[in-house]
Amino acid sequence: MQKIKMLLAATLFAAPAMADEGMWTLFNLPQAVYNTMQQEGFSLPYADLYQSSDAISRAVVNFSGYCSGVVVSPDGLVFTNHHCGFEAIRSHSTVDHDYMLNGFYAKSYEEELPNENMFVSFMISQQDVTDSILSHGYYELTEDEQEELIKNFEQRLNLRAKAQDSTYHVEVQPFYESNSFYATTYQDFTDLRLVFTVPKSMGKFGGETDNWMWPRQTCDFSVFRIYANPKTNGPAAYSKDNVPYHPKHWAQVSLQGYKQGDFAMTMGYPGSTNRYLSSYGIKEMRDAENAVRAQARGVRQEVMKRHMDASEAVRIKYDSKYAQSANYWKNSIGMNKCIDSIGIIQNKAAYEQKIASYVDSTGFLKGRLSFPLLQKAYNNRYQYVHDYMEYRENLRQCLPIQRALKALSMVSDELKDGNEKSVTISLPIDTAEWDLATEKEIMVAMLRNYREKILDHDLLPDLYQTIDGDFKGNYTAYVNQLFDKSALMKEGQSIVINKKTLQKDYGLKLISTLTNFLNNMNEALSTEVSNRIENQERYLCAAKLRMEQDMPHYSDANFTMRLSYGQVGGFMLGGKPSGYYTTAESIIDKMDRAAQQPDWKAEPIMRQLLSSDDFGNYRDKTTGKMQLCFLTNNDITGGNSGSPMFNGKGELIGLAFDGNWDSLSSDINFDRQLARCIGVDIRYVLFMMDRWGHADRLLKEINAK
Repeated sequence: MQKIKMLLAATLFAAPAMADEGMWTLFNLPQAVYNTMQQEGFSLPYADLYQSSDAISRAVVNFSGYCSGVVVSPDGLVFTNHHCGFEAIRSHSTVDHDYMLNGFYAKSYEEELPNENMFVSFMISQQDVTDSILSHGYYELTEDEQEELIKNFEQRLNLRAKAQDSTYHVEVQPFYESNSFYATTYQDFTDLRLVFTVPKSMGKFGGETDNWMWPRQTCDFSVFRIYANPKTNGPAAYSKDNVPYHPKHWAQVSLQGYKQGDFAMTMGYPGSTNRYLSSYGIKEMRDAENAVRAQARGVRQEVMKRHMDASEAVRIKYDSKYAQSANYWKNSIGMNKCIDSIGIIQNKAAYEQKIASYVDSTGFLKGRLSFPLLQKAYNNRYQYVHDYMEYRENLRQCLPIQRALKALSMVSDELKDGNEKSVTISLPIDTAEWDLATEKEIMVAMLRNYREKILDHDLLPDLYQTIDGDFKGNYTAYVNQLFDKSALMKEGQSIVINKKTLQKDYGLKLISTLTNFLNNMNEALSTEVSNRIENQERYLCAAKLRMEQDMPHYSDANFTMRLSYGQVGGFMLGGKPSGYYTTAESIIDKMDRAAQQPDWKAEPIMRQLLSSDDFGNYRDKTTGKMQLCFLTNNDITGGNSGSPMFNGKGELIGLAFDGNWDSLSSDINFDRQLARCIGVDIRYVLFMMDRWGHADRLLKEINAK
């Protein structure tokens, strides 16, 4: 395997790459890729991407572990998407002060709103530690032993990093299907405060109707500020005494715009791609994961939507939950349609035949990489993956089951085995975060749906025996018992768990029920079959890299910082050019049709502002238009939301927030002809901050040029 690793390293510094595909790590960016970037219009030195003290990457942040963002001022202002700040905005909203509905602007530091469980993370450095990991016989270890090895290695690296700065921490992650391992050093700031947001009607203009579609007019941004220890300018837990963070580097915001063919680059934290995945793995993803997710979320969202439409209070509670669910509901539907329409599985299978021929002719990995073995392994685990996904999308989303799982993690192994020992736990419940009637109806619907959709009824959890026996098959009666009578659902009440309560309390009974169920499911999934799949997928990746060793290759996304680049430009949409930007006129046209499509409704002031023709410096100097959103062929995926979009000078021109419909298969196959990144024009962002928010202090701080 050491030979495989050496060959892989050689592939990273070879021939020119395609200009618009790739999510590249920065510390080892191939020179060939940088050369192509220069040819496309990038004008800064190589070092200004990562190595220099003023490198562009130093302004880019991981936003709370699920999005990206960028620092845009010397006082720690951060731009990200509106949908990335959605939960923070919702959490501060009430019926009387609805920031979701009405927007928010803090006119002073004192008015900026703190947020629990939110952070920004800066990448300090990254290094290749593959040799060190493999020297301990990583591939010969069990899964638990591998995890322990990585954990121990991280601990040693953390000690070294904290000796340099006590606020640093290190994560070691696999790359290239576990053929390589990189260690990344981070610094997290946990005092993050909401500063500015537009009303939801603009931040989420178009709703699910326009999601993953072009053209777009969404003003998808929100503004936060990083706060720091006043003595060290470093990370600190929230305190009223903290002060705005003063970064060494921030992004220059540009008012100069862009034109067709201009260089464009994103930096951010793409979450997950599977472009090395086999045809058999893609089929599993399509049928056992995406299809299940789309169907189950459709059921849950129908219930949520009815209750949200009937009550403003429920809408505020569930706006964020619904948006998060709907995003990947539509993503799953679109990805499966793309898989079938493009013929990705068939194309991948044909490519795998080329790899098989290469292995046969060269002897590389012969006797190790076996496509028949890989196919058989996937076939053997299909039903378990399908049914586990049904559990995650149905049962796991029910509030009492979520709380039972939390309780399960807090009790001892002895208690889980049913011993007499009694344990008292405190399990806080925030009734302000959920609605009783909504959650009850969701659970009834999901219990029914799970039973109907699973393939192996022998894996039904014991709670269904309870429903059939004690409640005569009445799901509603069972759910009412859980919510109304169980100690698991009582606010402010300590929960006593012992053999007696586990038998009598239907909510607590879920603890032992889920223990047995999950043990059986995990045993079915964590078998030699899954290990065989993992090894074969790793060999497949190594064979591809060896066969294409005259080309640089990027690793699949894994929420580490990546760079992607390309050009501003549209695509063919319905046989016609799509155009590469939208204008104020186009959003007014949609607003005029809001009676037919409620997702296009916005406040009268927004129509007034965008139809006034008084756009000042925010108007594009070439087209004379107020440009709202634009297209590039930058390679992005989930997690890239909020990623800064830079021009060739490293100046901020927009924030990535979505892809088009044809990009939905990009997690497994990037279509350079059709896949596009959709960004909100930074001038649109500033216009709304100026003309709607009158945020003069923020605009002065940002100092756009």
